[in-house]
Amino acid sequence: MITTPESVRQLLSSEDLGDRIRAVNQFRQLEPARAFDLAQTAISDSSPRVRYAAVSQMASLGRQDLQIALTVLRERLLNDPEPDVQAAAADSLGGLQLTEAFEDLQHLYQTTPEWLVKFSIVAALGELGDRRSFELLENALSAGEELIRMAAISSFGELGDLRAVPLLVPHAAHADWQIRYRLAQALARLGGQEARLTLERLAQDEVQQVADAAKTGLQSA
Repeated sequence: MITTPESVRQLLSSEDLGDRIRAVNQFRQLEPARAFDLAQTAISDSSPRVRYAAVSQMASLGRQDLQIALTVLRERLLNDPEPDVQAAAADSLGGLQLTEAFEDLQHLYQTTPEWLVKFSIVAALGELGDRRSFELLENALSAGEELIRMAAISSFGELGDLRAVPLLVPHAAHADWQIRYRLAQALARLGGQEARLTLERLAQDEVQQVADAAKTGLQSA
C-alpha cells in the first residue's frame, strides 16, 4: 500500500493508538513539508507515545519552518505533563539550534525535578551553541547525577568556550572511565596548552577507549 499524506492523516485520526503511532513512523516516507504539517497534529495527540514520536522527528522536520517549530516545541517543553516528551522537545530545540528557546531551557532546568529532562537540556545546550549556557553547564558539571555530568562535559566541548578547560581538567582523575572518555573528546575540541597536557595524561589511561580518544585528540590538536 502506497503511503500518502491522506492515508497518514487518516491513521492520525484513528481511535486506535497503534494506528496513530504507525502514522508518525510513516512521516519519513512523505515529503518533509507534508510531514511537517502532519507532525503539528501529532504533537498535540492525547497519547504521550504519539507526542514523543512526533516531537522527536521535529529535530529534522522543523527546518521546514523554524518559527512554527519553535512555537510547538516550546509548548511541549514547558507544558507537556510527560517528562519523556519534555526531554524530546529539548533535544529537538537543540538539534535545530533554536537559541530563542535558551531562557525556556534554562528556566525548566532550574525548576524541574525530573533528571531525564535536566539531562536532555544539558545535552541540548551543546548543540544549541549559545554562550549563555556556560553558567548552567558549570552547575550541571557539579551535579550529583553522573549522566548529567557526562552530558555537561560533552556540551562544554561542543560549546567551544575555553573558560571550560580549568573546570574540566580535574575530571581526568574521575573513577568512571566513561567520564574520562567524554573528557578526552571535549578537550580535543577545546584545544589549548592546558587541554593538551591533560590529553597527554589521558593517553596513558588504563582503559583503552580513553587512551585512544586522547591520542586521537592529540593528533588533531
